[in-house]
Amino acid sequence: MPKFNRPPEKVKDFKGTFKKLFHYLRPYYLKLIIVIIFAAGSTIFTIIGPKVLAKATDKLSEGIMAKVQNSGSIDFEYIGMICLILVGLYLISALFSYIQAYTTSTISQEVSYDLRKSISLKMDRMPLSYFDKHSSGDTLSRVTNDIDTIAQSLNQSMSQIITSTVTLIGIFIMMLSISWQMTIIAVLVLPLSLLVIMNVMKRSQRYFVKQQASLGDVNGHIEEMYGAHQVVKAFNGEAASVEQFNRYNEELYHSAWKSNFLSGLMQPLSTFVGNLGYVAVCIVGGFLAGVQTITIGDIQAFIQYVRQFNQPIAQMAQIMNMLQSTAAAAERVFEFLEAKELEPEQALVTPEQLEKVEGSVTFADVQFGYIPEKTIIHHFDLHVHAGQTIAIVGPTGAGKTTIVKLLMRFYELNGGSIYIDGIDIKDYSRHDLRSLFGMVLQDTWLFNGTIEENLKYGKLDATDEEFKQACSMAYVDHFVNTLEDGYQTVINEESSNISQGQKQLLTIARAFLKDPRILILDEATSSVDTRTEVLIQKGMEKLMEGRTSFVIAHRLSTIRDANTIIVMKDGDIVEVGNHHDLIEKGGFYATLYQSQFEGSEI
Repeated sequence: MPKFNRPPEKVKDFKGTFKKLFHYLRPYYLKLIIVIIFAAGSTIFTIIGPKVLAKATDKLSEGIMAKVQNSGSIDFEYIGMICLILVGLYLISALFSYIQAYTTSTISQEVSYDLRKSISLKMDRMPLSYFDKHSSGDTLSRVTNDIDTIAQSLNQSMSQIITSTVTLIGIFIMMLSISWQMTIIAVLVLPLSLLVIMNVMKRSQRYFVKQQASLGDVNGHIEEMYGAHQVVKAFNGEAASVEQFNRYNEELYHSAWKSNFLSGLMQPLSTFVGNLGYVAVCIVGGFLAGVQTITIGDIQAFIQYVRQFNQPIAQMAQIMNMLQSTAAAAERVFEFLEAKELEPEQALVTPEQLEKVEGSVTFADVQFGYIPEKTIIHHFDLHVHAGQTIAIVGPTGAGKTTIVKLLMRFYELNGGSIYIDGIDIKDYSRHDLRSLFGMVLQDTWLFNGTIEENLKYGKLDATDEEFKQACSMAYVDHFVNTLEDGYQTVINEESSNISQGQKQLLTIARAFLKDPRILILDEATSSVDTRTEVLIQKGMEKLMEGRTSFVIAHRLSTIRDANTIIVMKDGDIVEVGNHHDLIEKGGFYATLYQSQFEGSEI
């Protein structure tokens, strides 16, 4: 599989990406306030715990000393009351933590829902040229993996940022209340920890971006090879496919390993630096207790605070790690959401005008190239009267199918105009324009669902009578009735439980049912046997009566009765006429025809 457009190895705009992400968080500000209040509350109650426990420890040590000196006893009632207070504090902390976790999960899933919805709506506004340049696997990866990464990161980082910040500030205040000397020692460790974290972050950032890009490559390759597994086997391409997969997998392995290894270093390194401060605090605390500046309970509480003080630093490191991954994923999502869209619609045609469309088509000096600098349709001019059947023939790459794609406005013209009933197709909304057409393509497409659902895809409100008539005219009744579940037979995802010819018949029946003003038939009978083709041709003749029809054909025998035959070569019309006139002319069409029927009577 060729490599398509890939993102750079570094996040281009870390700050800007999160600014866009916060835009999606805006509707949930009230819930975010709830998260902040309850996360802060949960953390505060937890922080108070060691200070309260210090009172119980001091009371216990006083009691033990009094007992040793025979001057008193241990006040278990006071200690018991302190323990009950502690239980109450930790229960309230747990309840607050539950509420903020529930709210955070809700926010993260709603944001991911909004992002997926935005991408889904964006896809409908994207030009086909975008998908020509990007693999479907890469696009799928943005919708699934990247948004899942964002959701998971939001779920974890939102609450952790709050709790870590509150913990850091709260513990700093509590430590100051115990001993400013030991607090200074504990705080001096911070710059060293931050230096380690920032250095690791800087190195790991590009690997997170590369990891997301490699994941898109792997997904794209798997989807492509699975979708074409029969072709791969037929051409003995398994080894090449596996080799390509191994290359992509190797890239993913290395980028994922490096990003996770480097991010995994943050916590142990910051813990190591924190332990250095912990040792220094223990030494100074022992000295202060010896000179009775602080109590044993204060030392116990301070040691607990020092341990907890390192946790938010390590959590911040982990959060920064998650934010790296989030930024990489979010940037890919926003790149898609900000990609160039289809040109705005004017929709000047009223429903009344749409209802009266007869189907005349005019191509006026049409110029087009899939790549702007490489034109493949040159100054194409053609007028088709309503109800005429126009056959478009020519060698591969002549531009036959491109003309049809332009007519349906799948691509925008580089120059010239196309008119239907004298109205520029740009004056129609794309929805209204495409409602005029019925298509039967050489490449059949059916979705995972029943045969009836597939046939009604173009006309969901079709009556039973219309449905039966379309199925009869397209000759699908015979083979469908041989199936156990008839029209309720479920076509699987790959449409492999029916033959290629049967799929072709179903797509023809779908066009019959839509009853369009203009028909487009691109090698519509290419996948059916000769006997079925004869039946289909009879049905086609009925369907094309009174309708403008564009028939793209390689088998010239199927278009001999067309009103007009357009012969194309290298994006230009080289001949125009009916079959008889073109044969008598002895030009390019006659050469094509004779090459197919050499030795037979013309």
